[in-house]
Amino acid sequence: MSSPRDGVPRATEIELKLLVDSDRLADFNDAPIIAANARNKGARKHLKAVYYDTPKRTLRRDGFSFRVRQSGTRFTQTVKTESSNDPLRRGEWEAAVPSMAPDIALAMPLVSDKLRAELERHPIEAVFRSDIHRHQRLVDLPSGTVEVAFDHGHLTSGDRSLPVSEIELELRSGSPSAIWDLALRLAEHGQVKPSIRTKSARGFDLAADTPPRTPKPPKLRLDPSISLDEAFSEILRSCLLHLLQALPAAEDGRDPEGMHQLRVALRRLRSALDLMRSVVSLAKLDLMRAEAKWLAGSLSGARDWDVFRQETLHTVAEGCPSVAGFDTLGALADERRASFYDEARRALADRRCAYFVIGLGAWIEARGWRSDVAPEGLAQLAEPAINFARNILSAQHAKVLKRGRRFKSLPIEERHRVRLAAKKLRYVADFLLPLCGHGKSAKRFSRRLADLQQQLGVYNDMATTTSLLADVNAGATGSGMAAAAIAGWQAHAMVGVEVRLLKAWSEFTGAKVPWSIDAPEQPVKLVQANAGWLR
Repeated sequence: MSSPRDGVPRATEIELKLLVDSDRLADFNDAPIIAANARNKGARKHLKAVYYDTPKRTLRRDGFSFRVRQSGTRFTQTVKTESSNDPLRRGEWEAAVPSMAPDIALAMPLVSDKLRAELERHPIEAVFRSDIHRHQRLVDLPSGTVEVAFDHGHLTSGDRSLPVSEIELELRSGSPSAIWDLALRLAEHGQVKPSIRTKSARGFDLAADTPPRTPKPPKLRLDPSISLDEAFSEILRSCLLHLLQALPAAEDGRDPEGMHQLRVALRRLRSALDLMRSVVSLAKLDLMRAEAKWLAGSLSGARDWDVFRQETLHTVAEGCPSVAGFDTLGALADERRASFYDEARRALADRRCAYFVIGLGAWIEARGWRSDVAPEGLAQLAEPAINFARNILSAQHAKVLKRGRRFKSLPIEERHRVRLAAKKLRYVADFLLPLCGHGKSAKRFSRRLADLQQQLGVYNDMATTTSLLADVNAGATGSGMAAAAIAGWQAHAMVGVEVRLLKAWSEFTGAKVPWSIDAPEQPVKLVQANAGWLR
């Protein structure tokens, strides 16, 4: 994303949305937390806005949204930027304009030279409109003042329309913890879905008739000098951002990548919580890890059928056009996929999911892991994170090597254990390798680890395919030949997989570990135990 130009005053919007059924939105205005702490009855507004971009959506591609909004006789032009590694924060710049017609010149100082040149070559156009009725109130809490906006209305683009029914929580003063605290209390009052997906994002997807974007995990850029406490905070924020970004696409279901990224986000979160087990209290970590595992388990069936339908079945059907039964098997797979997506959506709509996500955000914002830490733990949190990183990376790397000893002769079950250890090392490396620098050694190690994990995953994919084919009872539904073709195809593919897997293992074991080259470790004794990494 292009950064705003130097010297331009910057404003930050700190906001969380709670999506609510339209017939329940008014009920939340009477929630006890609102009734007891709102300053007054609030104000009602009718907000109309037009969102603009170039025909090639240059602004959106660079992470900007650009709109003009009318409220009564006032017209306000607003430029916003996407968040970096914080789920609630966005850049926001406003200017008064005389009408709904945009003044792009006012936005030029905010963008990079490259984007500015593109905007000068390509005129902007209206992309979609919003028509929102808002009831706005200020709520004072001990941790801060939050502006609560009850929004209902719709977005329109051409002949397409999308309803809006949500509660916006925007921090006016105090700590961002106030937003999470208020969100938790509102979740107690009724069913909500936490969201950071903006009206802008929804409107652009509506205009293009495309599913929500499914961004991959944000890259961490941890400074080697930061403390362990700060590193935990940055890692967890990254996990929460990825989780919140993946939720809309997973629920939508049109892009299988959405469900995949949501499961990746939950695995990353569980790995991050595991990292902390040697330093902080286990009770809260175990509770959140259990909730993440519950939610991931509710999504696994949908993801398995996505892979089977989009990859396995498609590949084999194209390669074996003379084999009968693929259409029948595809229809059965679609039915099972739809059933498991219904199950996943029920879990995502469950209040348990909302409590988990909002509670996680509150815990991260307040750095709740510090509350139950012994004095020696607090001292460790204040130490440079680099030493902790080297020790954890060394321990998990050694675990992979130990499980993979005499790799060529290991049975499938033992290779599966290597795969799980390698997957854990992959997430740990994603979190902690940035502390060790971004040189060629780190990139090479990450690439070889990723290749090993991919090759090991083929065995797991085969076992999953066998289970799915048994689930639909392919032989009894007229698709037995297609099922046999898939089994034969995968068995034949394993011959080449074995060669690639042994090569990947050899390259991985021969890779120089990047965490041992920048500086000598301080002597810290670390052992592996059931509870995690212990000093």
